[in-house]
Amino acid sequence: MSDDLRVIQTDSPPAEGACRTQGFGSPLQLSEEHDLCPGCGEPVALRAILDAVETLDLAQRAIGVVGIGCYTALTSLIDLDLIQALHGRAPSVATGAKRMRPDSLLFTLQGDGDMVNEGLQEVIHAAARGENVTCILLNNGVFGETGGHMTATTVLGQRTKNSLEGRDAAYHGHPILIADLLSRLGGAGYVARASVHDAPGVARARRYLERAFESQMKGEGFSFVEILTMCPTGWFVPTAEGPGYLDDVLAPIHQLGELKRDGALVEPD
Repeated sequence: MSDDLRVIQTDSPPAEGACRTQGFGSPLQLSEEHDLCPGCGEPVALRAILDAVETLDLAQRAIGVVGIGCYTALTSLIDLDLIQALHGRAPSVATGAKRMRPDSLLFTLQGDGDMVNEGLQEVIHAAARGENVTCILLNNGVFGETGGHMTATTVLGQRTKNSLEGRDAAYHGHPILIADLLSRLGGAGYVARASVHDAPGVARARRYLERAFESQMKGEGFSFVEILTMCPTGWFVPTAEGPGYLDDVLAPIHQLGELKRDGALVEPD
């Protein structure tokens, strides 16, 4: 064993506390500071996106198209070329940019209110046409930016600002499982759903993002990654309970995993 190799014993508390020697941010993340609510999962999802771009060495070719939502505030932290789209219109803007710059990596960053309420037709038609872009959905089941109102992805029983007794199918309708819907369209080459409520979930989100970006760069058509994110403020739960709420309430309905790979539907586990 090398003399300069320090061995840390784990059978008792350490003699000295751990210390942080450097930042944990991505090279493509300009700052670790943000103004979103405590416990929000969107900054974690952003880190996974930037790590995937960096891992694939696509930073110089990447163009992000950002929708309208809480996550829009994160654009000042992103060291990539970005385009701001109108509410719900990011897939169409990405389509135009990709057709003009076919060698670029084009991705959208949208929330469930932006994509599935305001712009449902945009993402469906982009997928049906097989547009060679990657759409990324940050899904927390609420319009977080406007105070936590119900969206098209809010699950039955979920409490929001305008469904205080929980979403009711008879009154509010059923949630749209957007990843499941898009996976059935012939133009979609890769579709997956992940989460950031725990460490394995974050690792899986990053892996799915890498596969989606790789699919796009191979010219396999439309790719889509849905990421379930925490919103304790919009869910009316304490910050520390956000991950557990996501796992207990959202994940059983918006089930995690790959739905389509290499243009073929993936059988559930």
